[in-house]
Amino acid sequence: MQQFSTPFGTIDVDPATVIDFPLGLPGFEQCHRFKLLHEERDAPTVYWLQSLDDAEVCFSVIEADRLGLNYQVKLSDEECALIALDDASQAQLLLMLARDDASDKVKALTQSPLVLNLQARKGMQKAGLRAQIVLTND
Repeated sequence: MQQFSTPFGTIDVDPATVIDFPLGLPGFEQCHRFKLLHEERDAPTVYWLQSLDDAEVCFSVIEADRLGLNYQVKLSDEECALIALDDASQAQLLLMLARDDASDKVKALTQSPLVLNLQARKGMQKAGLRAQIVLTND
């Protein structure tokens, strides 16, 4: 199917690759269907999470481990059921990226990762985490 995206124009979307966020995202509760896009490269660094319910809603996201962050996220039974997660190894964690208008720097929103079950094509945002970041000089 074809879908219009404000940042990308018309994009082709395979319905089998649509990710459902049953609760939407905080502030974007009306957006449930998303497509994960990336440049045509073998190992993309930044992805775009494009809403299929609102052409103007698109987030830049990155895999948490690309930034050297190792999360131990505890999900309730209800949260696991929401995204059909039976095995923790099925979970993929993404961080939203945001540009700071004052400094023009990009920062990762570490306290609210997206938790995706790519096998079931379901996701949620786990807000309010307190990231414990340890820097080492190896």
